[in-house]
Amino acid sequence: MNFRGPQALTQASPFAALRPNKCHFRSNSFNSSGIVQMNGLQRPVRCRKNNSAGLGIPMIEDLHRVGGRYRWFGILAAALAAAVLAIAPASGQSRSHRSEASLASLSEQINANTIAIISGNLNATYLSIASDLSAVLDDGDAFRVLPMVGKGGGQNIRDVRFLKGVDLGITQSNLLGYYQRTNEIGRVDDKVSYLAKLFNEEMHVVVRADSGITSLVELDGKRVNFSDVGSGTQFTTRDFFQRLGIEPVEVNTGQADAFEKLKTGEIAASILIAGKPTGSMSKIRAEDGFRFLPVTFSKPLQTDYLPATLTSQDYPNMIPPGAEIETVAVGAVLFAYNWPKNTDRYRRIESFIEHFFPRIAEFQKPPRHPKWRETNLAAVVPGWTRFPAAEDWLQRNTPPQLTRDTSREQFERFLASRKAASGDAPTDRERLFEEFLRWNGTRERR
Repeated sequence: MNFRGPQALTQASPFAALRPNKCHFRSNSFNSSGIVQMNGLQRPVRCRKNNSAGLGIPMIEDLHRVGGRYRWFGILAAALAAAVLAIAPASGQSRSHRSEASLASLSEQINANTIAIISGNLNATYLSIASDLSAVLDDGDAFRVLPMVGKGGGQNIRDVRFLKGVDLGITQSNLLGYYQRTNEIGRVDDKVSYLAKLFNEEMHVVVRADSGITSLVELDGKRVNFSDVGSGTQFTTRDFFQRLGIEPVEVNTGQADAFEKLKTGEIAASILIAGKPTGSMSKIRAEDGFRFLPVTFSKPLQTDYLPATLTSQDYPNMIPPGAEIETVAVGAVLFAYNWPKNTDRYRRIESFIEHFFPRIAEFQKPPRHPKWRETNLAAVVPGWTRFPAAEDWLQRNTPPQLTRDTSREQFERFLASRKAASGDAPTDRERLFEEFLRWNGTRERR
């Protein structure tokens, strides 16, 4: 049956023998009319649109009216139509089965190529860093980084250690040592390893401008916000005050709530340890009655902390132009569970390294977080083991100058610790640096 028009049947149709010369449909019409030509005679016939195929098919009762001698055409049409309708569901079912197999393959591909990274809350630097990783590295179903909102550095170690589906985390380097010393979650030195040191996180101590507090010692016995429970700030602030012998009363709340409590005098200070500039600290202003409290780098801090500053460029609403606030910092590290080689989880982290490490320069350009400019992939975290795939990549790709730059960073930390211990800066820095390189090379060969 050959219908000419938008819904024409092909010559291969089972109705090709019934050759109507016209059977058109109005846009919203279910039935229409046409002319059937049989043996040189033209007969009227009603057509019904087949919804599944979009074709015009003559109604059986109309075929009967063509004449008794053509009644068998109607019977044949009915039989063929029934056969076509019977075949259609089976064909659709076959397509469905193929689709399910294809979807299963897609699911396997997505899961094999997705890395989940636990970061921090919405106001923390960690989440911005994780979002940058996703923005730069995502490659459709071939590779994807999935940022996860987390509690912060302290909880992140627990999540990487125990939580299924978490591949990577960001934490403060000193917290690895904290968990190792306390044994709260068992041994961690053989359970987690770091991929890279990312940047330094500065300590922000906020007090009321009219509080009269001028030093950390004056916080002894006073209510101080250590930030959210499980955050890196909470654990590091505990460690910080213990080293200094200061005992404030710990309060745990988010920074926005803490600023309101500062206004009413419910707390004396709020502390946040995060890479500057942070979202929460950028929202407060000196004119609203807040100020940063200086933090002095001292000998008890030298093993895990670094001297740092907060500047007017970091926080123009809090620090006058050209001024600086002394503070301390800790290193933020990207780390993973120490999966055995030749496992699927190890392979996924290895794939992440192969995607991330070669493109570090892209992270150090706008609009990525400014803290990426501090990242040195070859920098070491003293006392901890680098993930084997990361170490292998660095061995293959690190130029000698980058190794020297890493040693320079360690050397500056060494000088800062000596200055804190003696009160005097060492002289002849280059001579000391060359001695440091020789000493460090000897130590690494042991």
